[in-house]
Amino acid sequence: MNAHSNDELFLDLAEPLLAAEQAEEGTLMGFPCLRTSRGAFIAMALPRTGDLIVKVSADRVDELIANGIGLPFAPAGRRFREWVHIPGRDARLWEKLLREALTFVERNVQ
Repeated sequence: MNAHSNDELFLDLAEPLLAAEQAEEGTLMGFPCLRTSRGAFIAMALPRTGDLIVKVSADRVDELIANGIGLPFAPAGRRFREWVHIPGRDARLWEKLLREALTFVERNVQ
């Protein structure tokens, strides 16, 4: 993946998943993202800020929002139920959520 200053943490955390062939590079809305080998999207860095956008269950999205960890992901005003916006730069949290997203997508997306 090509590094940009805002998405450096995302790219750093993506590298082990890419190296282990657990995820592949892709593009989502024209920006770098991670996806499964079957092409299902897992996560991306928000283009302007580099914040993490990750796909997890709708219940997990609600939990992260309720706990003040995440924000709804609603590009163009439409909320995506299984996507959550994680602001800030917490490498441990991001790594955990990337792995959680990978597991969720592999189990639930055909």
